[in-house]
Amino acid sequence: MNDDGMTTIGLLHPGAMGSSIGAAAQASGARVVWVSEGRSEATVARARADGFEDVDWLNGLVNQSRIILSVCPPEFAVELAEEVCALGYRGIYVDANAIAPATSRTIAELVERNNGSYVDGGIIGGPARQPDTTRLYLAGAQAQFAAQFLDKGNLEVNCIEGDAGAASALKMAYAAWTKGTSALLADVIALALAEGVHDSLVAEWERSQPELVQRSERGLPGAAAKAWRFVGEMEEIAATFEANGLPDGFHRAAAEVYRRLEQFKDDPNAPGGADLAKHLLPD
Repeated sequence: MNDDGMTTIGLLHPGAMGSSIGAAAQASGARVVWVSEGRSEATVARARADGFEDVDWLNGLVNQSRIILSVCPPEFAVELAEEVCALGYRGIYVDANAIAPATSRTIAELVERNNGSYVDGGIIGGPARQPDTTRLYLAGAQAQFAAQFLDKGNLEVNCIEGDAGAASALKMAYAAWTKGTSALLADVIALALAEGVHDSLVAEWERSQPELVQRSERGLPGAAAKAWRFVGEMEEIAATFEANGLPDGFHRAAAEVYRRLEQFKDDPNAPGGADLAKHLLPD
């Protein structure tokens, strides 16, 4: 591992969220490297815009990084950790993905079996491009050490008590409400459409719960554009509820709602309200 006098953070991978976390690391004085192999043109453009250093392939990133930061769709979190560990990484591995505590502990075992150190992370908020919008929660013995390389930019970093799974549990509980209720709202509107009472429901909402009308029109388009990422997250949330002996069906249904909306992937013009909900109904 060669830091050349500067702590190197390996970023896997600079999507919209990950690139903003990498930018926070740069603002905190770290050198940020990434791997372009197999990445999309959009990812390459983001990494170049933020000035990350491309080390071409994963082995180069592993060899140079003191800290590796994983920010990827939750369904790939374990596989990515396995790839890193298979290359002999023994530094600090920060998993900041939306994963169940049990998944986090699985990754922790992989990292620690390889003589590395594991930090559990959970991100709340959108990409950290403005102050006071995004919080990264970290847990684990090396949480405070990792935090110092991430907290000087737009990202707020909070270290909480607990080992692997603590920050992930917080993320699961938070997103269970925010993203779970968005899926429920879309499903309710679809039900009203199917039963022919949509206009009456909206009229009642306007009288008694106007915030739902606003959320359906303003909030659901953003949820639809990210639906492809939320499927795996809802499944991780469901697994978290199940592991604690709680009903998990809410979020398994939410995963299916988002699965039916994957056609709006990254669409800045995704619809809201009834125009979106109709896509949940069978053809």
